[in-house]
Amino acid sequence: MGDLYALDFDGVLCDSCGESSLSAVKAAKVRWPGLFDGVDSITEDWIVDQMHIVRPVVETGYENVLLVRLLLEMRMPSIQKSSVAEGLTVAGILENWSKIKPVIMEEWSENRDALIGLFGKVRDEWMDKDLTTWIGANRFYPGVPDALKFASSRIYIVTTKQGRFADALLKELAGVTIPPERIYGLGTGPKVEVLKQLQKKPEHQGLTLHFVEDRLATLKNVIKEPELDGWNLYLGDWGYNTRKEREEAATIPRIHLLQLSDFSRKLK
Repeated sequence: MGDLYALDFDGVLCDSCGESSLSAVKAAKVRWPGLFDGVDSITEDWIVDQMHIVRPVVETGYENVLLVRLLLEMRMPSIQKSSVAEGLTVAGILENWSKIKPVIMEEWSENRDALIGLFGKVRDEWMDKDLTTWIGANRFYPGVPDALKFASSRIYIVTTKQGRFADALLKELAGVTIPPERIYGLGTGPKVEVLKQLQKKPEHQGLTLHFVEDRLATLKNVIKEPELDGWNLYLGDWGYNTRKEREEAATIPRIHLLQLSDFSRKLK
């Protein structure tokens, strides 16, 4: 009958960490100008470097903005406003982000929707002002654009990124057009709900279902839903995950560890 692939975007198709980290620094400067006024380029570069290491904890883009400020507080104890920054390491963030995030949101009096709005606005302004450098701060993983172009399977994008950014990158950087009704971006509901919608569509009956993701936590959420037992689940080992997560995934029978070369072959 054929195959349906639901694909995460960041960390599966596209390495956007350079762009999201730079956008987060820009957003942090807008949100907390007093804190970032005296920050020199050396500190900024250090923050962006660390962002590549902590990227696996990010589920939704706005969290990058929180991480930028937290890293600054770790680097400059004199400006610490959160109870968690003192003595915190990058390893500590990787281990405990789900506990740290609500604490700093409260201590900094931050609001999720406001941060999502700000992060999107900063990216929109960068794209409007200089699309070339915005696009250039992203890269598709090797072989992915061709795999998407020549895919014989039915492809859906299921991402926590705002759909317009995924669409722009697919068109401008990968040279691929995916119809907008096949891009489920931020605001279309949790990924488990999107997968349920996809499997219920009349035109998908009889297709073999595949979901490729780079966040182990997301795949574990899918496993918790008996309704989604029909999906083949894959953790992309080239994406934003840690060795510890890949080792754990290898012990879970439902999850297949996938390499980039195999992924490109599967789509074709």
